[in-house]
Amino acid sequence: MGESAESRRIEVQQRAAEEAWLRSWQQGPTRLRWKTLPLQAGDTAPDLYLRDSENRPVRLRDAWRDGPALLLFWRHYGCSCGRGRALRLQAEYQRYVALGATVVVIGQAEPERSKTYAQKNELPCAVLCDPARRAYDAFGLLDGQPSQIVFDAPDAFLRREYEAGRQLQIARRGTDAVPVDSPWQMPGEFVVDRAGFVRLAYRYQHCEDWPEPLVLVAALKQAAGAA
Repeated sequence: MGESAESRRIEVQQRAAEEAWLRSWQQGPTRLRWKTLPLQAGDTAPDLYLRDSENRPVRLRDAWRDGPALLLFWRHYGCSCGRGRALRLQAEYQRYVALGATVVVIGQAEPERSKTYAQKNELPCAVLCDPARRAYDAFGLLDGQPSQIVFDAPDAFLRREYEAGRQLQIARRGTDAVPVDSPWQMPGEFVVDRAGFVRLAYRYQHCEDWPEPLVLVAALKQAAGAA
């Protein structure tokens, strides 16, 4: 695909993702309760086929085929919490790799948008694409309440006022901070051992609830059989 064709495709995807965000903003969070017991430590990690940022099919279990895996589920690619997590991951990454871990980011965007995001935010690891949020569901990641996501915004956002959301999107259009995809999706991070068992299931309680790196390190040591 030529550069101009790819750019046009990204533009179409971006517009659709912005429209999806505004619809979901107006509707509000809908996935607030687990229907069954969510995935937890000791369970077998779900195995799904996703695509990577080069649009190649990838089997999720390949991440833990040769050693432990750290799976990081992003909120959405217009969220400042994601940019904050990207900076932290850059600083933490070598510690995880030194333990033999494969680190994977999973996001809501298609391969083309995912690739652009990964390059701009200098993500040091593979990025997988889950626009249907099948993996988010399989790992038990729910929607968040406005109080968990826009707690530092004016009250109009807590009330989920449509016009406030629309104006926010207009103000940020054309920037890396424009809201896209689901505004309510909560992030999470999971450590999986080589046998495919979950060693740590960390679900954010608010959108900037980044895990302590030492907890991830300890979980990866356990997963690698080093502790």
